[in-house]
Amino acid sequence: MYIQYTMDQLCLPMDLEEDIPPNHLVRVVNSAVNRLDDTIFDAAYPGGGRDSYHPKMLTKVIIYAYTQRMYSSRQIAKVVRENIPFMWLAGRQRPDFRTINRFRSQRMKDVLETLFTAVLQFLADEKYVSLDHYFVDGTKIEANANRYTFVWGKAVSKHKAKLQEKVHALFADIEAAEKQEEQEDHGKDLAELGECSEISGAKLEQVTRELEARLLNKPKDKPLKKAIRKLRKDLLPRLHKYEQYQKQLGDRNSFSKTDPDVTFMRMKEDHMRNGQLKPGYNVQIGTENQFILAYSVHQSRADTRCLQPHMEKVKQVLGRLPQTVIADAGYGSEENYAYLEKEEIQAVVKYGSYHIEKGKAWRENIGKFENWTYDEVEDTWTCKAGTKLRFRYESKKTLDSGYELRQRHYRSTGCQGCPLKAECTKAAGDREVTVSLKGLRYKHQARQLLQSEEGYRLAVRRMIEPESVFGQLKNNRGFRRFLLRGMEKVTLEVGWLSLAHNLLKQAANDQKRRAAILQ
Repeated sequence: MYIQYTMDQLCLPMDLEEDIPPNHLVRVVNSAVNRLDDTIFDAAYPGGGRDSYHPKMLTKVIIYAYTQRMYSSRQIAKVVRENIPFMWLAGRQRPDFRTINRFRSQRMKDVLETLFTAVLQFLADEKYVSLDHYFVDGTKIEANANRYTFVWGKAVSKHKAKLQEKVHALFADIEAAEKQEEQEDHGKDLAELGECSEISGAKLEQVTRELEARLLNKPKDKPLKKAIRKLRKDLLPRLHKYEQYQKQLGDRNSFSKTDPDVTFMRMKEDHMRNGQLKPGYNVQIGTENQFILAYSVHQSRADTRCLQPHMEKVKQVLGRLPQTVIADAGYGSEENYAYLEKEEIQAVVKYGSYHIEKGKAWRENIGKFENWTYDEVEDTWTCKAGTKLRFRYESKKTLDSGYELRQRHYRSTGCQGCPLKAECTKAAGDREVTVSLKGLRYKHQARQLLQSEEGYRLAVRRMIEPESVFGQLKNNRGFRRFLLRGMEKVTLEVGWLSLAHNLLKQAANDQKRRAAILQ
């Protein structure tokens, strides 16, 4: 005998909720989004036109899709028609892939951060996070851009310089031809222009028009006609192109033609295992209890230059800055220490040589001025041989960010007969050192804090905070390459990922709490 099987028979109950377990993740997503105020979405819908799908429904569908490793709008549209949890979230409505993609990348561009902050406030109210300790780290994620349509800043500058030489040579030829025809007044203008070190595209366009006007009076002047043709067909378009490239580069050294916002970076997850450069973005996140508190996307390859703009984003999202920031040595620069001190933030941040200084080789190296003695009253350094290095002058350097770095220069006298000179320095003359006293003070403060009981505990905890989150995003949920292009849309992708991660983490914590109660 068989259990009765009839496809045409109507079965009860028809409510999809009966097929979803009580503690299923989809219920966590549904509950979190339902708690949001509907007015949050008002900015995404200015009004007019036909009725739209409810933004809460689309938000639930997209967040749950991201928790299930589904990032393609076509794939999400497919499961909304076939998968029971998705069908339940959507209320059996069937938005197509264009609607889903337009909602997550256009409609929500001014709303997603507010939504993220609202969900984070729910987590704080329920004691999942305290917003006091902020563990920050960054990772590089490959962009949705062609790996071979790159533009390098140095190459652009080089080609532009060569083009300027060709322009100057062309003007010199025109000037020589004008002199032969005894028209010195016209040649004088070109001569003055030819003396300019760099000619802009706008100036070259103006001169080209003047030459074209002159050609109307001398239509049989073949050299002039040839020069104008070369300017119009070759030199002028290339100069405009190089200027546009330099504008897009800004202070970067590269970008991709398919996504001008990206920078070429070395990726650890290189499938060729040869450290090749690939187009990508530097994603910075801050975590507490492995919940993402804030996120930001940067074009800079170095984490050092990302801390300050990221913390400004944190202030915007949280409404305040955290009490303590914990980060690895990639953030340990004098500029960052100064910023955290100004904002009255406790900085549990290592610097580059922190671990090396603990080694025996460093401590016994007599050439390191850090192992010498500094006299604040005399402003001198005394080396291991007892020779004093006296202050000579102070230099100032303004970094790209605007921070002023002050360095003091010291020099010894009488190093020639020193028996320790071979171990101290390879320089032929007397020993010189360049020191930032402010930087040394910040390093001393960081060292003392990291060696304290609280600092050591937070530094160890950092290893399982943002690193674990990146492992979840990249390995467990397979997000290794962005789907969208442009800084704005990529930031939205990171926002959706962060929302999905936080609700996944909440569901995992709830499950642990229930298990603890049952025990």
